[in-house]
Amino acid sequence: MAEQFDVIVIGGGPGGYIAAIRAAQLGFKTACIDDWSRADSKPAPGGTCTNVGCIPSKALLQSSENYDHAGHAFADHGIEVTGLGLNLAKMLARKDKVVAQNNDGILYLFKKNKVMFFHGLGAFKSRNGDSWTVAVSGAGAEGTELSGRHVIVATGSQPRALPQVAIDNRLVLDNEGALAIPQVPKKLGVVGAGVIGLELGSVWRRLGAEVTLLEALPAFLGAADAAVAKEALRLFTKQGLAIHLGVAITDVQLGKNDVAISYTDASGKAQRATFDRLIVSIGRVPHTEGLNGKAVGLALDERGFVVVDSDCKTNLPNVWAIGDVVRGPMLAHRAEEEGVAVAERIAGQHGHVDFNTVPWVIYTAPEIAWVGKNEQQLKAEGVDYRTGTFPFTANGRARALGDTAGFVKILADRKTDRILGMHVIGPWASELIAEGVVAMEFGAASEDLARICHAHPSLAEATKEAALAVDGRARNL
Repeated sequence: MAEQFDVIVIGGGPGGYIAAIRAAQLGFKTACIDDWSRADSKPAPGGTCTNVGCIPSKALLQSSENYDHAGHAFADHGIEVTGLGLNLAKMLARKDKVVAQNNDGILYLFKKNKVMFFHGLGAFKSRNGDSWTVAVSGAGAEGTELSGRHVIVATGSQPRALPQVAIDNRLVLDNEGALAIPQVPKKLGVVGAGVIGLELGSVWRRLGAEVTLLEALPAFLGAADAAVAKEALRLFTKQGLAIHLGVAITDVQLGKNDVAISYTDASGKAQRATFDRLIVSIGRVPHTEGLNGKAVGLALDERGFVVVDSDCKTNLPNVWAIGDVVRGPMLAHRAEEEGVAVAERIAGQHGHVDFNTVPWVIYTAPEIAWVGKNEQQLKAEGVDYRTGTFPFTANGRARALGDTAGFVKILADRKTDRILGMHVIGPWASELIAEGVVAMEFGAASEDLARICHAHPSLAEATKEAALAVDGRARNL
């Protein structure tokens, strides 16, 4: 007989495991099913983010940045380094250790919050009155069935492949393979100059690879503010990333130890390049394989996303869906907030996610982050606004760090002064953006930020100065 639960969560990524924990906190008997495994076949909850995405990439970004600083920046601080060497195997092992610590942390949180974890693949089996039967398959879980009144689908996404060639994670790599290259390639190609392509390209460029990024879109970082994108392109090119825009790939040929790629450039001229490895980072698609959703009538849209309303309800009674498998930006923190909101809605509360204040971050060096609208969007919408910008070259803490590239930019409504967007390119943009998120969530004006006391010296003072600059009152510029 199937074990009874109030809430069953299929998927243990950022959205799924957080939804399960919040449901348990609210008093529901909760199960979470996840099939990610470590090399030793032990459970590895956390989804793409923890296992082959956010966490391992940040570990390698930090390690590679340390290596880059040792070779290029330490001398400016009076630190002389001789005989600098790279132990890539140890660097990758550290990355794996960080991932395992996060896996173990999630398992601990399940135990602490009394969430029952099932290691396997969850799939709909049938509906029985007000409950759903979910089958769990996988090593050690075959034949397990769970019954739950509510089911939350949080199965995430998977990499989109090039039509010309399959991912083998030897020569042609997705994000997982790109995080585990055993030797630094001499020449590395990256198809796609978005978030993943830029971050992984940066890792291997710092470690010594000659990196070329091929992007189909004519504009660089089209979702970012144009001024930020322009500055980022300048800085990344200066660092040594070769970024080609408006590219159309026509053919990919695998050699014994290399990959030859043919493409037309922005001018329409035919080009050909050969790489030791090729990373494919052209976006992600929703992952619904093995869910058996079609058998129970779960509606998908034309792109394969689970169809949900503004409350994350699907077309099926008491079935919800969150995260990458539904509409919206594929961001781990967005999935987490949806998970909390759904658990609270099941409890009769009014959980809510404000998609207007979801931050975006690119963890390159310099980092890039933004929240709210950019100038292109405001102009297209006919919004009358004011702009305040402050460069890190005029910030004392940035000078002390030796990291002065970039700026903070704040956009505010000309009439009401309400903050409409905040955009940062520079040191620790990922941390600085939180102030903009809080300000926008509470409907703050640029005047509010300008009058808040910020510690000195701090990078956050650039945010205050940008807010002052909206009204032409920046004091350190």
